[in-house]
Amino acid sequence: MYKAVSWQLGIAVERNRAAAYRAIHSEISRLTLEAKINPVLVVDEAHHLRNEVLEDLRLLTNYAMDAERRLCLLLVGLTELRRRLRMAVHESLTQRIVVRYHLSGLSREETPAYLAHRLQLAGCTLPIFEPAAVEALFQATQGLPRKLNSAAHYALSAAALAKAKQVTAEHVQAALEEL
Repeated sequence: MYKAVSWQLGIAVERNRAAAYRAIHSEISRLTLEAKINPVLVVDEAHHLRNEVLEDLRLLTNYAMDAERRLCLLLVGLTELRRRLRMAVHESLTQRIVVRYHLSGLSREETPAYLAHRLQLAGCTLPIFEPAAVEALFQATQGLPRKLNSAAHYALSAAALAKAKQVTAEHVQAALEEL
């Protein structure tokens, strides 16, 4: 993890953990104090991180006993991350978390607009999904965007294979069987 952070900061990648930590710590201090830049470390898929890596991230935020905030750490992950952070072993990291946000799935009412938006980004302005297909997608994915995107993609493929002009609930069912 320290190697990846060093590489992203553009500093030499050290071979041992202690040297890497010192180099990262020094660069973050330089950015904050000299360059007046507040670095932000974004860790996506953080629910996959091992406990040792979460501890390493905590150490990176350990500046002057919280008197100074030099590194903003943004952990992004699935619900599993919340459960893991509640474990006693991560209590000191959890204490440093200032803001928490849980993004729930889209509502039934938001789902059609979301699908239309995604289609518009792809250059399509026609209504492609029949209302029953939208409902089937919502039911199958609980409005979770990643699942919705995947199911909609497969449903579009099923409709294309059938040479249909619109995606029906049957196409969604076929897509769900593929998933």
